Amino acid sequence: MQPKDAKAGMTPGRCRSKAHKAEHLGYAGRRVLVSRKWSNKTLRDHKADRRAWVLDMLGLPDDIETDPHRYVWRPVSTKDPTRTPLPVRLLRGVANRHRTRARLDELRARADGRPIPDLSATTALREAA
Repeated sequence: MQPKDAKAGMTPGRCRSKAHKAEHLGYAGRRVLVSRKWSNKTLRDHKADRRAWVLDMLGLPDDIETDPHRYVWRPVSTKDPTRTPLPVRLLRGVANRHRTRARLDELRARADGRPIPDLSATTALREAA
């Protein structure tokens, strides 16, 4: 497999770019090449692959139509009394991402035939009581 725009003299692991040097790891920014440059897939293709995989794991048909207008986006005033405080919104976003990640890990474990680990903190408390 060749990277996009490969030139004569390019050797794997010999990139002079700061992004690929060990002393620059940990700094913000993209540290690896975008897979679209290697796979000749567009971002839309990658999204479609991920969507198909998740729908397959959930056992849902692939022909589910989503309404692009299901959300209404509009600015909320800082003086709006129904506005949720920023710390609450951030914690909800983190919790939602945590649930999504746990569900995907569970689906991957099932797909690989591995047992699903019980990582609940309350299981040990119940067993000790």
